Amino acid sequence: MKTQEQTNLTTYSDRITNTLYSTKVTAIGGRHGQIRSEDGLLDMKLALPRELGGKGDATNPETLFAGGYAACFENALLRVSRDAGLRFADEDVEVTAEVGLSRNDSGSFVLSAALAVTVTGVDQKKAEALVESAHKICPYSNAIRGNVEVGTTVSTR
Repeated sequence: MKTQEQTNLTTYSDRITNTLYSTKVTAIGGRHGQIRSEDGLLDMKLALPRELGGKGDATNPETLFAGGYAACFENALLRVSRDAGLRFADEDVEVTAEVGLSRNDSGSFVLSAALAVTVTGVDQKKAEALVESAHKICPYSNAIRGNVEVGTTVSTR
């Protein structure tokens, strides 16, 4: 039997037109709990980081977000590169995402993000243009634009 919350999520997902992919992950226990995806491929314990007074013996939401953002942004960069007639090998592009958790002036928790992008085989100006274009199409960038401060650094090899 579906709960009201599951029904609402499904109904909301069904209303989004042209959805290319959808997934569900359930959290139980918050930052001290566990998350599990509907397909079971993601099934892990969560812990509050030591820096926030926790044990730090498991991953946390910010680490998961940083990993997802880095992977998604790199894929967006590869996409805009192909559209520009460039072909990069996997090792030619590296994206490191750093996600920070802090409090704003009203005491609410807020995120910040920084992307460090390294591209091999193009000059600095071209690398910066590719990163700017990737930032426009990356779903993570689009989801947080205007809500989360995102800094980028671009370097070439």
